[in-house]
Amino acid sequence: MRIGELARRTGVSERSLRYYEQQGLLASERTPGGHRDYPERAVDRVIRIQELFAAGLCSKKIAQLLPCIRDHDGGPAVTATPWLVRELRAERERINRTIADLRRSQATLDEVIDAASRP
Repeated sequence: MRIGELARRTGVSERSLRYYEQQGLLASERTPGGHRDYPERAVDRVIRIQELFAAGLCSKKIAQLLPCIRDHDGGPAVTATPWLVRELRAERERINRTIADLRRSQATLDEVIDAASRP
């Protein structure tokens, strides 16, 4: 499929898809006319990349992780290494700290809203 179709199917801009390719996160073949041609599995790959970016991982970390994830279901592949497991645990802890910070902020906002709502 061409880049425009992949962009439509995933909701990701063509510019972002080109960036993913530059970063080694996504691969395409080239048509004789020089256009990018993506396999069907690229849809799952782009969705997975978006999920990992949303979780706060940087493109370098995502590039290290992607070979260890099956695109079709997001499950682990056999290529996961002990180093990668350590890296991912550190990322999970960072995410857990962020969640805790957000919960504290939410509780503070709830207190302010409650106080401001009293007559």
